[in-house]
Amino acid sequence: MSELKRIPQHVAIIMDGNGRWAKQHGKERFEGHIAGVESVRASVRAALRHGVAYLTLYVFSTENWGRPEEEVDALMELFCRSVRNETPELVRQGVRIRMIGDRSRFSEKVRRYLAEAETNTASCEKLTLILALNYSSRSEIVRATQRIARRVQAGELAPEAIDEQTIGGALDTAEYPDPDLVIRTSGECRLSNFLLWQLSYAEMWFPEVLWPDFTEAWFDKAIEVYGTRDRRYGLVK
Repeated sequence: MSELKRIPQHVAIIMDGNGRWAKQHGKERFEGHIAGVESVRASVRAALRHGVAYLTLYVFSTENWGRPEEEVDALMELFCRSVRNETPELVRQGVRIRMIGDRSRFSEKVRRYLAEAETNTASCEKLTLILALNYSSRSEIVRATQRIARRVQAGELAPEAIDEQTIGGALDTAEYPDPDLVIRTSGECRLSNFLLWQLSYAEMWFPEVLWPDFTEAWFDKAIEVYGTRDRRYGLVK
């Protein structure tokens, strides 16, 4: 592909700013989350248009359980409704849904809706939409370490044979390439326990736009910014 039109294979987004958007507009926090659903749709459309193969969204972190119970309950209901309502359109667009994170803490209803969405979109091939749910990178690395330790304990793996590939293969994202570009909206410049292993060499962009105002044009801008970056991976060209 021309250097003038470099497209990231994998884009990851930390969707930040729903609460601040709601406050600015005199609305309840939950209304900010509802407004953010359209930004998810816009990002999917833009990713498809640009030919991005993987789009990972930081939907709900393990830390988010500490929010007020009514907000968490509303988020779970919004997630279930959105997944069910959006699946037919995602199928039409050729979008496959996958999840990373620990789904064991979710209710039976949430797990069922997610499993249905994964099954119904399994044959789609244009874009893989990865939802990070009850996810945190440190938790993921702990679980990966436990998997590796069990292999060592079983005599399947020698400790000195553990390398980067071993660890990467035990992570939730083992079947996906590492993100090339991570976007965090709202202007905050931190990763918030998101894909810490996988983002080692990702390009980062922190636009000040709040998530509900993140349109296709903002995604286009992210692709434009990515195209100007010189990715050297610690080497010298």
